[in-house]
Amino acid sequence: MKAVAEMFTIGPGNKDHHPAIRCAIGVFVPLITLTLLGRLDLAAFASFGAFTGIYGRNEPHSLRFRSQLRAGGLMLVVILLATLTARAAQVWEIGPAEYSWFLTAATTLVAGVCSVVAALWRLRPAGSLFQIFAFAAIASIPAQPPLGEAMLVAVLTTGLCLLIGISARVVKSHRTPWKRPPPIRRTAPERRAAWLEGGGYVVAAGLAGALATLASERLGFGHTYWAMVAAVVPLVGHSTRHRVRRGIQRIAGTVIGLVLLAGILWLNPAPWAMVLVIAGCQFGAEMFIARQYLVAQIFVTPLALIATLLSARVDPGILLRDRIVETVIGAAVGVAVVVAPGLWKRLRARAGG
Repeated sequence: MKAVAEMFTIGPGNKDHHPAIRCAIGVFVPLITLTLLGRLDLAAFASFGAFTGIYGRNEPHSLRFRSQLRAGGLMLVVILLATLTARAAQVWEIGPAEYSWFLTAATTLVAGVCSVVAALWRLRPAGSLFQIFAFAAIASIPAQPPLGEAMLVAVLTTGLCLLIGISARVVKSHRTPWKRPPPIRRTAPERRAAWLEGGGYVVAAGLAGALATLASERLGFGHTYWAMVAAVVPLVGHSTRHRVRRGIQRIAGTVIGLVLLAGILWLNPAPWAMVLVIAGCQFGAEMFIARQYLVAQIFVTPLALIATLLSARVDPGILLRDRIVETVIGAAVGVAVVVAPGLWKRLRARAGG
């Protein structure tokens, strides 16, 4: 009962509205600009560039700038690799089935590499969830916009988020001393832990992606990368119980979020109104992401799916179905990866005893 109660407990706030406002503005301005220009085909590139603002949540300005500069640079590399991957697949005329497996393998590699980089750079949020999402989603876009325009939007959005991240310095009461952040000195155990964590991301993302791809081939589900994203969610946490709880919260929050999304889509909002919803959901997600993961997921779900609907014409019903199926697959795999080492140790101990 205590474990169940903890799942619905909201932790104390820590000026969460500050990063929430920054992130909401960082995604709203680029998307509303693209809406007014009639270029929503570039929305995905703006949305993923805006992930830069998520990093360095409560860090001093100089440290936040370094974190966001590194995270934004890493995201731009991932975005570039993703769009080049999609273009190469079109040039080489790779079939849908073969490309699905290739994309799963490539996304698994991105999951492992970016996890190690994030750990060595001590980026927060930790892990490679955002890079997995960005790479697979952009590489899955069938009609790629012009490369120069796509990367320009991503770079400008990243730059905007960097400016927003240090914007509070204009207010004297919010200003923190601007000094060069100390270099990150990594100990041997930290480097070892980073590589082990990267291995965990490879296993979780790869297994979830493979299972989701198999299910897609047999049952007709799509968006298999959502399973890979959900699979790495339980890998972040300070204890096994906390990690398992995050996996369960991912599923529960997704279900509630889909109900909310269905209500929003029933209203048939105009594109500009959908951008407002995205900004509002981004605000809500950042308000609760560090305090109550289940509640945060209620906002994250419509945020992710509306962004998908903005940039591509997809049947909303199929989108909702795919989201819950892939989330369950991914979260189950993630929880299994988390508890497997402990179970293996217990089995070995019993066998030895």
